[in-house]
Amino acid sequence: MVSQIKKSTVFVTLILLMVQPVLSQPFDQQHAIWTELLKKHVVMKNENRISQVDYQAFKKDIAPLDTYLSGLSRITHAEFNGWSSDEKLSFLINAYNAFTVKLILDHYPVNSIRDIKTFFKGPWNIEFISLFGEIVSLDDIEHNMIRKKGAFDEPRIHMAVVCASIGCPALLDEAFTPDKLDKQLETNVERFLGDKSRNRFNPEKKTLEVSKIFKWYGSDFEMTFTSLERFFAHYATLFTTVVSEQDMIKRQAVKIEYLDYDWRLNDIN
Repeated sequence: MVSQIKKSTVFVTLILLMVQPVLSQPFDQQHAIWTELLKKHVVMKNENRISQVDYQAFKKDIAPLDTYLSGLSRITHAEFNGWSSDEKLSFLINAYNAFTVKLILDHYPVNSIRDIKTFFKGPWNIEFISLFGEIVSLDDIEHNMIRKKGAFDEPRIHMAVVCASIGCPALLDEAFTPDKLDKQLETNVERFLGDKSRNRFNPEKKTLEVSKIFKWYGSDFEMTFTSLERFFAHYATLFTTVVSEQDMIKRQAVKIEYLDYDWRLNDIN
């Protein structure tokens, strides 16, 4: 009996010794697995202004995606709170995008993310994400963590979190990382505003025709730029190459209209 107990103790000790190095490894702030998957399955088009996802091929890579998501889920509140602001925001943006892809793959094929729903909840309210010891939804990540007042106060995140739809900003073919975060956010803003299918200046109507993202989240941009008009004025050169039209936008002498949102899946053609 004593011999069996000793053998069991040795076995448990060996298992703990094998698992401990994995558990003690620091979190990869470069999100290398996510970048590798994005490089493999995301196609950038139209001068990188839009992207498409090869979900059918991505579905065959579900194992490394699950490994990455498990790594996100292992992070505790205490560990997260010890990170820099850029580390935190990069983590949350990547988590939102990666778990969105996971949601699509779990229900693929679908024509739109809005087709994924339960009797009571839509895709953004379904609690399927293990994060910080809780089971949360995509809305929890976006609204209660990323957009929480005083947490980041960064309107450019609306060009970074992607809801798997054609109307969304492009899903990058690389992870957001703390060392490049500001540049990545700014680049995404420039690409999105420069995409004439979703944001454009109409010279006949003297109107900026923009994505409904700016209607839904206008208050986030107003918090940093005072008004949407001032935000668009800052990026006037992206809407038109005509100097007089740029001047109108800079002087905020234009109306704003919102385009219909394309909820079709950003699947590869």
